This record gives sequence, C-alpha cells and structure tokens, in this order.
Amino acid sequence: MSIAAPPRRPPHQITRNLNELLQELRVMQTGVQILTGFLLTVPFTDRFVRLTTFQQRLYLGILCAAVLTTLIIVAPVCFHRVLFRKGRRDWIVAAAQLCALAGLIGLALVSTAVVLLVFDVVLGGTAALVAAAAVALAFIVMWAVVPLSGRGRER
Repeated sequence: MSIAAPPRRPPHQITRNLNELLQELRVMQTGVQILTGFLLTVPFTDRFVRLTTFQQRLYLGILCAAVLTTLIIVAPVCFHRVLFRKGRRDWIVAAAQLCALAGLIGLALVSTAVVLLVFDVVLGGTAALVAAAAVALAFIVMWAVVPLSGRGRER
C-alpha cells in the first residue's frame, strides 16, 4: 500500500503534527495494551473451559483483533524510528494519521466485542446483543457524530 504524502508544509508544522499524533497514539496504546494483557490471561482461568464453542471462538477473534489493533497503533513509532532523519516526516505524519484512525476503529470493535462476550457469558445472547449494540452506538456517537457535527464551525 502506498501512502501519499500531503502537500508540503513548513517543517515546524509537520513536527507539531507528528508530536500530536504520537501523543494521541500513546493514549490509545495504554488502553489497548491493558485490554490485550487482560485477554491473554483469560484462557488460563478455570472457567474458560466452560465457555461455549461460540464464546471461545469469539474470545479468539477478540484476542486477534486486540493484537492487530496494538500492531496498528504502535506502527507509527516504528515508522518514525526506521525513517528517522531520512526527510520522510510528511509520509510519517500521513501514515500515522491512517494508523490512528484505524486504531480507533479497532479499539471500538474490540471494546464492543468484549462487551458482547462478557454479557453473553453472564446474561445470555439477547442481553449480549443489546449491550454490544448500545456500546457500538455510543462509540459511533462519541467518536464520529459529535466531532463531525462540530466540523466546519468557526473557531
């Protein structure tokens, strides 16, 4: 996949944009890494063997999604390190922007799926679907509708 660099901007603006993106990614990294670490412990509990086949497969899907989300949100750090002092900051900022957006989507999906799994284990399928739908809707509203509704307004 080729990531096109945005139009040339002043070096100080590129540096500021990169620093802001890396800070945002650090916030996501903490949440995703804690969630992934917790997920890694689940199969080693006594109760795991009592999960249904659906619940075990859902768990494995969630674990894979959490690991992939971690990969996506840590990738810009690798991009920066590999391309350090190579004059590629425009590309790094563009790639980090895509990773940040993909990481947010991954975090929302993983969080929603975790709610689905936990509610399914505790209360059953119908409650799980309702809870997961409510969480998904909350993510959509808070992470898409709210910021997009403020887009284009005067500062």
